[in-house]
Amino acid sequence: MAIKKIIAANWKENPGTAKEAEALFSAVMRAAASVPSVRVVVCPPSVFIGSVGNLMRTQAGRISANFALGAQDVFWEDEGAFTGGVGPRILRGLGVRYAIIGHSERRRFFGETDEMVERKARAAREGGIVPIVCVGEPHEVRRKGIAAAKRFLAVQLRKGLKGIADPDRRGKGKELIVAYEPVWAIGSGNNDRPADAAVIAAFIKTMVPGAKVLYGGSVNEGNVREYTQSDEIDGALVGGASLKADAFKKIIHTI
Repeated sequence: MAIKKIIAANWKENPGTAKEAEALFSAVMRAAASVPSVRVVVCPPSVFIGSVGNLMRTQAGRISANFALGAQDVFWEDEGAFTGGVGPRILRGLGVRYAIIGHSERRRFFGETDEMVERKARAAREGGIVPIVCVGEPHEVRRKGIAAAKRFLAVQLRKGLKGIADPDRRGKGKELIVAYEPVWAIGSGNNDRPADAAVIAAFIKTMVPGAKVLYGGSVNEGNVREYTQSDEIDGALVGGASLKADAFKKIIHTI
């Protein structure tokens, strides 16, 4: 069955133990198998990737082709004197197929720049990992209107995807996902208006032809349909709601 939508789960710094991570991961695997038209990507903390990856291997015969393991970050070098760095080769060896890059929390708390995002995204693609590149405007920009938000996002896209899919040249290449997460909506409960999110998604696709666009920012089982029913939005990047097995199952089935 053809994949119609993509749902990526960003667990952030959760849960607290490997046992909890494996239990949640197993529940999501079972839910994904029942909805083959939705690609489900789960991105646990890096310390749990090995254990859930092993869990995937032991359940290989039961895992649907629409289910994939992701990472919350990736470094741009495969090996070397880079303390704390985890490059594409290591991740790929653990079964990772997708990586979130440039999330606003990485930009805010870890000082990531658009230039760093570009290096990470390029390294991921070259290493066989699909980048999920996050972009989004702060509240002080959005309150000036959609046009101001587009100008802000255009800069992030040009710089963050410079060596990957040059927006000005309408470059096309390997699979690429852009997650639009307005910074003011993440974890706030103040999600964007679905109609406005669709307008932004359409704009991103004109900047980066061929890219899939996800919406993120306080997405839950109660509002996900409003976003993903738009042809412009190809799925969702889910935070807090992805940590509740029942809620995330509802999100998958709602799509």
